[in-house]
Amino acid sequence: MNIKKAADLTDLSADTIRYYERVGIIGPVPRLENGIRDFGERSINQLNFARIMRNAGMSIELLKQYIDLIYADDDQTIPARKEMLQEAADEMDSKIEKLTTARDYLNHKIQNYYGHMRDTERNLF
Repeated sequence: MNIKKAADLTDLSADTIRYYERVGIIGPVPRLENGIRDFGERSINQLNFARIMRNAGMSIELLKQYIDLIYADDDQTIPARKEMLQEAADEMDSKIEKLTTARDYLNHKIQNYYGHMRDTERNLF
């Protein structure tokens, strides 16, 4: 499939896909005789993995390190890979906790708008 279909399928932009290939986040994508990328299942899986890891908050640099360890195909790197994933999960848990607290605060303010927020807003400005 071409890059437009791959972009639609993975919810990534074509520019992001090209960037991920250029920096090694995904492996080289096979090309047709005319030079057009031909994305297969493996490339789509790599793109989906990268999208999820980025959505989890993993930086490009850390994601590249993680992928390099996978490509090394050395079981001795498994503890390092697991630690990287755990750190990303811990960071995401922290963000979720902060967002949950903020959402709960907003919901409280909405539920108590006339009893509390209206007076508070008058004192703000």
